[in-house]
Amino acid sequence: VPQLGPQLPPRLTEQPWHLLYSTARDGFSLRTLYRSGARPDSPALLLIRDTEAQAFGAFSASAIRSSSGFYGTGETFLFSFCPELKVFRWTGRNDFFVKGDVNLLMVGGGSGRFGLWLDGDLHRGGSQPCDTFDNEPLSHREEFCVQDLEVWGLA
Repeated sequence: VPQLGPQLPPRLTEQPWHLLYSTARDGFSLRTLYRSGARPDSPALLLIRDTEAQAFGAFSASAIRSSSGFYGTGETFLFSFCPELKVFRWTGRNDFFVKGDVNLLMVGGGSGRFGLWLDGDLHRGGSQPCDTFDNEPLSHREEFCVQDLEVWGLA
């Protein structure tokens, strides 16, 4: 979280963050992640470590929630720590920021590909280059297994 501070919108850089959801504490469930207690207008940091020890994730300007359509703003971005921090910001090509239901969470999209996706059990996910962020794959593999996942929100 401290390394990402300078990448966040300026209004958030001095705000205190706290852990809303952790697979280590709360188990592996997208439904539980959605119920993690974030205010709808509260930004969220999604942090993932896969089984190959790669760390990556997404920043959403609003809480991660179940939705029928895409939501979010151009402040949303993807990031990877493989091996140093890389940030992939909005390209302006579309507004496919975040969308989720009980079976799938998606961040970024276009042309049938998602910048980051997670299954409903939070065990598997994937990352592909997408139009929203013009990102590189966030993990070494196009599909990965989740080791740990955390969601941080504003205190």
